[in-house]
Formats: sequence, C-alpha cells, structure tokens
Amino acid sequence: MLNHIVDVLADPIDGSPLSGVDDFSRLVSASGHSYDVAKQGYVTLSGGSGLNHEGDSLDMVTSREVFLSQGHFAPFVEAVTDRVSHALEATHADEPVVLEVGAGTGYYLSHTLDSIEGSRGVGLDISVPAARRLAKAHPRVGAVVADVWHGLPLLDGSVNVVTVIFAPRNPAEFARVLAPEGEVVVLIADHGHLDELREPLGILGVEEGKLERMLEQAAGHLVAVGDPQLLEFPMRLDRESIAAQVGMSPSARHVEAETLRGRLDALPEHMDVTARGVLVRLRKA
Repeated sequence: MLNHIVDVLADPIDGSPLSGVDDFSRLVSASGHSYDVAKQGYVTLSGGSGLNHEGDSLDMVTSREVFLSQGHFAPFVEAVTDRVSHALEATHADEPVVLEVGAGTGYYLSHTLDSIEGSRGVGLDISVPAARRLAKAHPRVGAVVADVWHGLPLLDGSVNVVTVIFAPRNPAEFARVLAPEGEVVVLIADHGHLDELREPLGILGVEEGKLERMLEQAAGHLVAVGDPQLLEFPMRLDRESIAAQVGMSPSARHVEAETLRGRLDALPEHMDVTARGVLVRLRKA
C-alpha cells in the first residue's frame, strides 16, 4: 500500500517529496504536481516524458505468476532474501526500505518482506498489468509504474537495499537513491541458464560476458562487494511449466505463438532443465 512508502517517493518531474491526499486517491508534491492513484492501488510516476514502452503484457505477467507460484525458482528467491537480510544488518533503520526494480508480480519482494520484520517494499515496474498484481502482492508493498531509464521517483538516499532480479539496471540512479550503508543486490541469468530448452524451442540464449558488462556499466557509480555467487540447480518441468517459463520471458516476443505451441507439443511430458544465475552485491563507489 502506498501509505507505507509515500515518505520515500519523489515527484518524477522535480524530485520534491510526495504526500497522500483525499484518502490517498492522489499523491501531490511539494511543488504542486498531482498524480492519481489507480483504483487497483498503484500510482504512475513517469513525469512529463511518459513511458518508452509498455513492458510485460498481461499474458506475460500471467505466465510469470503461474511459473513462479509453482516454486521452480525457490532457490533464487531464498538466495535474494538471504542476501537482503544480511545487507540490512548493517543499517539502523526501524523500518528499512527495499526497492525492487522490475518487480513484476511481487513474488521476490513479498518473500523478502515476509522474512524481514518491519521492512517496507517499493515495487517498481513499467508494466501496468504487473503493477495491478504488485499492488495486492503484500500489505507492505507500494506499487509504482515508472521507467528505470527515465529515473527513479524516489528521494536521494531513501532506500536501504535495491534488488534487481532479471531486470534492467540504472547504476547512476541506484547510487543516488541508496542510503550510505545500503546495498544493491542483482541476480542475472548466467550462460547456460535453461539451455536444455534453447534448441528444441528456438528461444533466446544468455550471452556470455553479461556479468563483466554489468560491472563495466556500474563503474563510477557502484562497486562490487565480495565475489559473485553462482546459483545453479535442476528443475523438473512439465510442458505447461515450460510454456509458462517461455511465456514470461523475452522469447515470448521472438517466436510466433503457433510455432511455439507446436514445438512445445513435441517435447516430452517432463524435462530436466538447469537454472543458472549469478548473485552480485554492489555498494556506492
């Protein structure tokens, strides 16, 4: 709910603080700008520039919800929550703020908030269908529609931990909103992730050197802390789980639906598939 996190939100136009009025049906800034809160509980803070694209479609969001709810990525969510918990031990905030960029349906963020007493979550996503799910994901989550590339509608130094799970990154903005002792926790897909599905389905692979490029882009804003943590585990997936996994990914836009359905139907009833990711910790440079 937005009332839990409004004290860290900022006007996307001029960066001034926001507050809720008219029973939180609107957020208004100190400079007089007003932003309507949707009836589903999220707010769009995109400033005058608007949004570059719509993000995940309703079908992609539904696929994400189906796949994640089955627990296939549980080791990923446990690792992220554990890392956030350790990072917050260095803070002295009574109600620490966790920002997830590209929060989707709120699966990861909700798990983290459930595990850390008193924590508050800002879930940010460019997708309106995702924000509708996100707004109802957890009582201490506030859902915001915004484009990370246009800037984060949050006050300087207002966030204790930023999490980014398989989502876009803006290192300069992460450094700006991060509290002095804060940490950025990033989970990226590693080369080999879901490779068993690449050839039979003709879907996108994970390019090599992704971690190195991320660290290069962060230079001057964020620095790595400790060694990256490799997370690798097997998953036994049935056809519908595989369909949901592909449907929630960028591959959903690169293979025609009829073609993909035919390839899925040709798969065995179950497949052993490898999940592979790298967890990286960063702090202000």
